[in-house]
Amino acid sequence: MSEPTAHPRIRPHAAAGARPWSTFLLTSMAVFLVSLDASVVIAAFPALRDTFGSVSAATLSWSLNAYTIVYAALLIPVGRLADLHGHRRVFVAGVLLFAAASGACGLAASAEQLIAARVVQAVGAALLTPASLALVLRAFPAERRVAIVGLWSAVGALAAAIGPSAGSWIIDHASWRWVFLINVPLGLLAAGLAMRRIPESSAADSGARPDLPGIALLIAGVALIAGGIVAHEAGYTMAQALGLGIAGAAALAVFARWARGRSNAALDLSLFEDRSLRWASAASLVFGAGFSAMFLAAFLFLMGVWGWSQSLAGLALTPGPLMVIPIAVLSSRWERIVGRQALLVTGGLIFAASHGLLAGYASPEADYLTLWLPSQILTGVAIGLVLPALSAAIVAGLPTQRFGVGSGVSNALRQLGGSLGTAVAVALIGRADAPIEAYRLLFAVIAACGLAVALMALAMGRPVTPTVPAARLR
Repeated sequence: MSEPTAHPRIRPHAAAGARPWSTFLLTSMAVFLVSLDASVVIAAFPALRDTFGSVSAATLSWSLNAYTIVYAALLIPVGRLADLHGHRRVFVAGVLLFAAASGACGLAASAEQLIAARVVQAVGAALLTPASLALVLRAFPAERRVAIVGLWSAVGALAAAIGPSAGSWIIDHASWRWVFLINVPLGLLAAGLAMRRIPESSAADSGARPDLPGIALLIAGVALIAGGIVAHEAGYTMAQALGLGIAGAAALAVFARWARGRSNAALDLSLFEDRSLRWASAASLVFGAGFSAMFLAAFLFLMGVWGWSQSLAGLALTPGPLMVIPIAVLSSRWERIVGRQALLVTGGLIFAASHGLLAGYASPEADYLTLWLPSQILTGVAIGLVLPALSAAIVAGLPTQRFGVGSGVSNALRQLGGSLGTAVAVALIGRADAPIEAYRLLFAVIAACGLAVALMALAMGRPVTPTVPAARLR
């Protein structure tokens, strides 16, 4: 699923005094919370809609999109703050900010307070993510780092996979507020232990300071486009919605001009000179949109159309995530046989078929065994094929020293795509009385995302070299 992958600059040897596995467990605890929170709030959307009934679904959607957009825009550039001020210091600051903002989310008395707290929460998440990986990489010797990066990423993937089901259980047995409040004691524990057990470190080269104007333009551009998509649902005219979209596109165009040639740009545009990375990045954006829209559509459909409880809806979504991990593990072997491009094409087509099935046959009559379950299994297989292959495709044509920023771009684009997918889902089915035709249309849009991924994989147009097996952990 969707996991953070921002690789900071590192020295060639493990940091002195570091306890490798202690460092890994402590930093992974925080990364787990960040990834869990990104997906668990999707499960909470129906409950949030009930709590803040006077607020439109379009406004409430910013409890999802504000977090995703800010987190994605900050994910790459804030890594430089850790280089400048110390990885442990920034990690602990990020964890404490994330925990405090989580408490504010859980205590929010209005949708506006919740959205504001989610923005702060995203800043904390963006601070701790690259700093956590910096600490892990510096704790292990160079020959173990490839395997450790995979293990660290798997923690985020696991959290994202179980997030909707875990969130549903918490919401049904307590309240949506505990989805956030549970982060407070866990965050304080992680921060306290990190201060005691992880030595401070910083990069050999502190690099340039973050590109604040670029970050602002990137956030504004995506936020305006997402706002334009849901504007009609919020009561704006079509002309106003179009105006927001145009303003967002203009902000992104200004960002592109600003970032061109800047060594410290919020997004390194020179990366896209590589054809494989260019198309893989586009595929990440599109797949991120389909991925987020998929989860939101599933919960709103199962609870709003079939009338299932929160816990039952979460349980109904479990088969898909359970398929992801084993398929992702096997896909690394299949890649050496059939090639990465074949996996992406196959995964994209399976994803399209799984939601094409729902687009064609979804109805108010509950049909789990012959409709929903097969779709979930196919979706899990597709995600297990696509996500690892996309991550590998993005860095395949890059030199080693640019692997980190390429991986960060991959995750950032997937997160930004997720915000757009959420906006589309809310625009189509955000209302509690959305008709079945609206759900079918959304399922068709999600299927089109899978088809687009397959076509973009074909456009990468280069043969795949054999994968080098990761170094074994000693």
